[in-house]
Amino acid sequence: MDDKVGLAASRLAVGLIHYPVVNRAGDTVTSSVTSLDVHDLARVCRTYGVGGLYIVTPLEAQARLVERLIGHWTAGYGSQVNPERKEALTGVKVVDTIEDMLDNFGLGIEGAAVMVTSAREGPDTVGYAEGRKVLEGASRAALLFGTAHGLARQAMDLATVRLAPIPGVKEYNHLPVRSAVSIIMDRLLGQGG
Repeated sequence: MDDKVGLAASRLAVGLIHYPVVNRAGDTVTSSVTSLDVHDLARVCRTYGVGGLYIVTPLEAQARLVERLIGHWTAGYGSQVNPERKEALTGVKVVDTIEDMLDNFGLGIEGAAVMVTSAREGPDTVGYAEGRKVLEGASRAALLFGTAHGLARQAMDLATVRLAPIPGVKEYNHLPVRSAVSIIMDRLLGQGG
């Protein structure tokens, strides 16, 4: 990773959003946290040098679950048997809202960017080369990924940049969030990007 991209990655926070997201009917809902998402996204973020991974859920029981999982791998028995997992999960934080994430990561500063993704086409989307330029020029940046059937309108409206969908080879386009994060991280921060 070149220095410019590495610096951009360190100023980037990834948010895995469980509220506000939409279900298949388009209703705004809160989705459940899955431990696989937490593990895998932490590893992806650590691999690309991302400054932080935030799990956003307003549900206290879900937040406690994530904190227990993190504790097992960072301070409990898991930290002794798998130091690589400990290293990845050390950068994970749990917050109630997207606004809490943005505040915690210092996104209220001038020159900050909030990027969103969606599997659906929308107005004013940019490609990944442009998204990479935004990251390299931003003082801080957040990249929000929706669970369930994607980010709700109020989350999309926080964006200063909306990334284009990842095109598939068929009309079906509903990647698992873990896959979407991996692809997008590589397009924005990978050496081939």
